[in-house]
Amino acid sequence: MNNKYDNAPQLLKDYIVYLQLVKNRSELTVLNYYTDLRSFFRYFKIRNHRASDDPADFQKIDISDITEADIKSVDLMMAQDFLIFTKNEKDNHPKARYRKGVALRQFFKYLTNNKGLFEVNPLANLELPTPKQALPKYLTLDESVEMLTNINTPAQKRDYCIITFFLNCGLRLSELVGINISDIRKTRDSSGNEVYTLKVLGKGNKERIVYLNEACVNAYNDYLNLSETDNEKRAAAGNRCKTAKTDALFLSRRNTRISNRRVQQIVEDCLKSCGLDNRGLSVHKLRHTAATLMYQNGVDVRVLKEILGHENLNTTQIYTHISNEQMENAMSKNPLADLSTKKEDKKDE
Repeated sequence: MNNKYDNAPQLLKDYIVYLQLVKNRSELTVLNYYTDLRSFFRYFKIRNHRASDDPADFQKIDISDITEADIKSVDLMMAQDFLIFTKNEKDNHPKARYRKGVALRQFFKYLTNNKGLFEVNPLANLELPTPKQALPKYLTLDESVEMLTNINTPAQKRDYCIITFFLNCGLRLSELVGINISDIRKTRDSSGNEVYTLKVLGKGNKERIVYLNEACVNAYNDYLNLSETDNEKRAAAGNRCKTAKTDALFLSRRNTRISNRRVQQIVEDCLKSCGLDNRGLSVHKLRHTAATLMYQNGVDVRVLKEILGHENLNTTQIYTHISNEQMENAMSKNPLADLSTKKEDKKDE
């Protein structure tokens, strides 16, 4: 097991293994569950006078000595008090408190159903704060075009391909960084037309296939052009070096797989170059942009769900809310929208 979980009590270690091997959760998801549960058990020790209640000491509280008896003593009231503690003492917003509540309920569900520690899950009725569903930020079509036409980075071809894939395929950051050349295949469809497909490894190690449109294919081929014999010139232009000893598509200057942070920096630089750096935009907002543009241009929400790799349709439907809000705004801007009001005002005169 990863050493970041070494200080977890045994039952929590067992749960981590369960999430990794049985539920096939991503490492980030597992780490988030662990972090939230660790916070709860730190609170448990403070509440039971087994640790300092000084806020400065909270992150130092060791939970490795939490026993099975300790866990069996947890009840609904303690879990509710913990969520109140995270609000009042930790200033957690509703979304963070909701996540912690879900982590608790799922852990105790596992202890009940898989470990037989309880006859009935003591936290099954734990009420969770309702997180505010904020509409995602995204670029308009014109802003997207502006961004693509203002990529003036040293590795222009690579970075243009990166931004093109984000804006057209709606990829997550980890999905883009993880693309291998072998994941892109050239085949023919039922009509005999040449098509390119991309195999994407998404959340929970779930694979999906995304069809690359013409813009993606052109950017990909331009970036992967191996006709240039001078490797230094190729690297300067952003072409992938043919001597690279990795199957990774997007490479760093050292000819190794590009890092998440480097891609974030590239996106930040490109946004800045076209004057969009003051909008609170990020890599993930490019995914929102792709989804929004596709939905606004007639892509069915169920098809969009498959393209984005969402597990539930409810996750995808946030983009229908964006469209509904835009339609409402458009109707209010119709010059005839307040005609009846003006007519009444005239009568009153």
